[in-house]
Amino acid sequence: MFEYSNKLIQALEQLFLNNEQTIQQASQMFADAIIHDNMIQILGTGHSHMIGLEGFIRAGGLGNINAILDSTVLTSDGALRGSKLEKLSGLAEILWQEQNINEHDVIVVVSNSGRNALPVEFAQLAKQKGHKVIAITSVEQSSKYPSRHQSGQKLMDIADIILDNRVPSGDGLCEINGRVTGAFSSLSGMALINTICTEAQKIALEQGVTPLIFGSQNVDGFNNDDVYEHFKGRLKAM
Repeated sequence: MFEYSNKLIQALEQLFLNNEQTIQQASQMFADAIIHDNMIQILGTGHSHMIGLEGFIRAGGLGNINAILDSTVLTSDGALRGSKLEKLSGLAEILWQEQNINEHDVIVVVSNSGRNALPVEFAQLAKQKGHKVIAITSVEQSSKYPSRHQSGQKLMDIADIILDNRVPSGDGLCEINGRVTGAFSSLSGMALINTICTEAQKIALEQGVTPLIFGSQNVDGFNNDDVYEHFKGRLKAM
C-alpha cells in the first residue's frame, strides 16, 4: 500500500474512536432539525467550505442542509483574497444577514485553526441569538496558537459540541523532503458530516419522521421536485 493511504486509514479509525460521543450528540441535533423541519447551516472558509458543500444539494444528501457559500471567503475568487477576508472582523454579521436563518436552525462552523475572525464571530453571533453551535476543528492545532480575534476566543471555546477532526498542525499526514504534506482536513470533515447525516436519518425514522433526501440526477427516474419545493427560500444557493 501507499504511505498516504496507510496513514489515512489509521487516521480515520482514530477519528471515529475519538469522536464517538460527540458524533452521537451531533447526530441527535441533526435529527431534531429533521424532525422539527429546521435547517442545518454550515459555514466554512477556504478549503473548509468543502465540508458544507459535501452535504449540500447532493445525491443522497439531506434536503435541510444549507451551505453558506459566499465567494468572499472561498478560493474561487482568489485564494489569497479569501484568506485575508476571513481574518476581517465584521464580515460574519454581513454573511449572517444574507442567509435565511431560522431561530431554531443548527449552526455548524468548520475551521481547522479556529482562530480567525470569521468563524469565531459567526459562532459568537449564533450563540448570542440562542443557537446551538457544532464546531469541526483541530483541537491540536487550535491549542498551539493564539486567537487572532480581539476577544481572545477560538472556535472551540464557543461551540456546544466540538468535533475534533484530529488534523495535525500543518494539515498533513506525511512528511516528504522535510515538508508536511498529504492533507487530511477535507476527508476527515466530510467523513464526520456524512456519518452524522446518516445516523440522524435513522433517529428521525425511529421518531416516525421520513427525512427528505436528494436523489441522484444521473439515475433515470429521479425526482427531487418535492425536496426543492419544500426547502424553497431556505436554500440560498439553490
